[in-house]
Amino acid sequence: MKFAKRMERLGTETAFEVMAKAKALAAQGKDMIYLQIGEPDFPTPKHIIEAGVAALRDGQTHYSPAAGIMPLREAIVQEVYSRRGVKPSPQEVVVTPGAKPIIYFLIMACCEAGDEVIYPNPGFPIYESVIKFCGATPVPLPLREEKDFRFDLDEFRSLVTDRTSLIIMNTPANPTGGILTREDIEVVAEVAKERNILVLSDEIYKNIIYEGKHESLYGLPGMKEQTVLLDGFSKTYAMTGWRLGWGVMPEELAKRVEKLMINCNSCTATFSQYAAIEALQGPHDEVDAMVEKFRKRRDFIVEGLNKVPGFSCRLPKGAFYAFPNVKGVGMDSQKLEEYLLHEAGVAILSGTAFGEYGAGYLRFSYANSIDNIGLGLERIKEALAKL
Repeated sequence: MKFAKRMERLGTETAFEVMAKAKALAAQGKDMIYLQIGEPDFPTPKHIIEAGVAALRDGQTHYSPAAGIMPLREAIVQEVYSRRGVKPSPQEVVVTPGAKPIIYFLIMACCEAGDEVIYPNPGFPIYESVIKFCGATPVPLPLREEKDFRFDLDEFRSLVTDRTSLIIMNTPANPTGGILTREDIEVVAEVAKERNILVLSDEIYKNIIYEGKHESLYGLPGMKEQTVLLDGFSKTYAMTGWRLGWGVMPEELAKRVEKLMINCNSCTATFSQYAAIEALQGPHDEVDAMVEKFRKRRDFIVEGLNKVPGFSCRLPKGAFYAFPNVKGVGMDSQKLEEYLLHEAGVAILSGTAFGEYGAGYLRFSYANSIDNIGLGLERIKEALAKL
């Protein structure tokens, strides 16, 4: 079978590959602990489920507008206004099946061969994958441990050229758990306005933050017209399987993203959009409780990782990932990932799954119980003692 050459440029999300390997080992009888996948292990709050069920019973099982039902788009407008202090119009909102389509549609709509896209590295692997797929040039912006996994402002400025068509920011960040400061995003805004560059601000983890405050690029003066705000429901509301994301962007861009939605998905599942309204407008007690549990797990796993010989780990300020430096083990991080999977029965990810600057690190998702996290750490210590 012949495949298009462009498929050679398309990457993947290694978390799903490692999960498949771990499940295969489990099927063979090996006891596995899963610390690799970025998915809350909590159930979707009951009131959100009930809203989805009610929508199904009410007949909300047909096509909806490609950009999303108006009540949900209006609810997103209110959420953006209350959190960022800037009020978009419903026509600037596009609802998609998951947040990834916003990344894909934006890059396909705005970037082409010869363009350069600056993106965080280590960072969410889909950024680099789609940049390459559309024929643009990925320009990695290193996130360094010594800067608490922020980027160097002067280094950022040096990467911007006349060919830069898009800048991607992510805070709180996957895989590091780092957050950007007000100074960081103000420099990005300054450069973007000076050069007339569009910015994708990925804020999918904005509600899972433990220290400091969430700073949104979208809320800075003059940035509404140059920012695509990316958010969704998977992480905050434990709704990964519902496939619900959204983007807020200038109306002319929204029209083009809507056209891509029509070509690819037709629309987002209608009943799930009614559940999303309840998520935004209903009580947040369960969300708050989830974040507090994540905080306790964060403290527990970081303390434990720092007791593993050859590991050192900073305290992440957001999301639900720990990103320890494992250079002291003396093994390539990708080989270490494989070794711990087979020898310890612990599924984690090499930092290289998130880009070249992730070499020498591992990503642990603490979306698992403290008991399982503790057991996983003990198994890792035992496995490393055999080296």
